[in-house]
Amino acid sequence: MRKITVEVSERDLASAQELTGGGITETVREGLRKLASIQAQQRLLKLRGKVKFDLTLEEMRYDRE
Repeated sequence: MRKITVEVSERDLASAQELTGGGITETVREGLRKLASIQAQQRLLKLRGKVKFDLTLEEMRYDRE
């Protein structure tokens, strides 16, 4: 864990807190998680068409058990 100090506009913070329904700390954490998620999605999109997927639906279901 790392403690930080940031300056944000009250309007931006209020808008973000309205979306998350949480306090300041939880809102900032959620924003950072969202950014990490977007980055992971972008990396996966770069692989589109480059990875051959050859499992059948039955094989995937068997793998869950």
